Amino acid sequence: MHLRYGIIGCGMMGHEHLRNLGLFSDCAVTAIYEPDKDMQESASQLCPDAKFYDSVSSLLDHQEMDCLLIASPNFCHAAQIVEISQKRPLPMLVEKPLFTDPRQAGDLIAACKAYPAPIWVGMEYRYMPPMAKFIDEAPGATGGITMLTICEHRFPFLQKVGNWNRFNRNSGGTFVEKCCHFFDLMRLILNSEPRQIMASAGQSHNHLDETYVGERSDIWDNGYVIVDFENGARALLELCMFAEGSEFQESVSAVGPMGKIECFVPGPSRFWPEDLQPEPLSKIVLSPRHPKRPVSIDVSINTPLLKVGDHHGSTYYQHIRFQEVLRGKADVEVSWHDGLMAVAMGMAAQQSASSGQVINMSEFLHDLTKPS
Repeated sequence: MHLRYGIIGCGMMGHEHLRNLGLFSDCAVTAIYEPDKDMQESASQLCPDAKFYDSVSSLLDHQEMDCLLIASPNFCHAAQIVEISQKRPLPMLVEKPLFTDPRQAGDLIAACKAYPAPIWVGMEYRYMPPMAKFIDEAPGATGGITMLTICEHRFPFLQKVGNWNRFNRNSGGTFVEKCCHFFDLMRLILNSEPRQIMASAGQSHNHLDETYVGERSDIWDNGYVIVDFENGARALLELCMFAEGSEFQESVSAVGPMGKIECFVPGPSRFWPEDLQPEPLSKIVLSPRHPKRPVSIDVSINTPLLKVGDHHGSTYYQHIRFQEVLRGKADVEVSWHDGLMAVAMGMAAQQSASSGQVINMSEFLHDLTKPS
């Protein structure tokens, strides 16, 4: 089955999808909606046979499509999903976050519940080879996880079309825009739901002098989030976006009664200094309590996949899984409900850091998801 994609949004992440889809011989991008002229031009070079449209509605009239991919700016996702659900509900892969404003939740949930085709939310971090190995081995290595820590020390927010990601109202806030990946990982790894969330965060160094149309950037660049889960496990997120000098961008550890497992992942290949070769490899470290014998395992990643995106091949592997769903060979692995929960946790963290209060997730979810 030759799969035909329609693409909504071809900015930085959209281009990563286009480059990865170009590696598949049995699929093609046939239709694109991208309002920015520069992004249109570069996307047309990657997909010269695709037809460009001037709106989501007109793209949905294109008949030669088997599925849709939404990679537009965060604040567009919810309305676009609702529009698609009403006009032509094709199978869909929508980039995170699923939505950015609590006021969008009601209509979005109603559309997703009634959607007659698969909806897959793009959570690429699940599919990084070292992270996938960590997820598989953590339960056995720890004997059941008691403590989970996710640390991301990285570069500042990159420049996006129109600088939309410089403002909380567009992105949903740093804990939604950047960290919904990590809240998704917490729920997946711990196989439990969050009970309460407390956070501390702020804008300390990045974008302080950036002003757009007379308005200063307000996006946070560092923070901590502690999450208590229903099964008794605890998780910590540590985010710093002025630490691009780090050897590893992500480090994840899980500890339980039998031992500890760690995962270390470097940043995007294109940001590693050319004079510091070879680039660091991802690795897993197993540290059992008895006998005390830490073991480090390098995790290599297909070199061509490092060149077509910033996520260590995960975008490619995610498309393999998504295409299996389209061909009727598998079920959706990252559901709209997973996307909803990741955003809800990020919004709760934003609220906790702003108010200084601990957020009860049951109450927060009730208020977020109640019909408008």
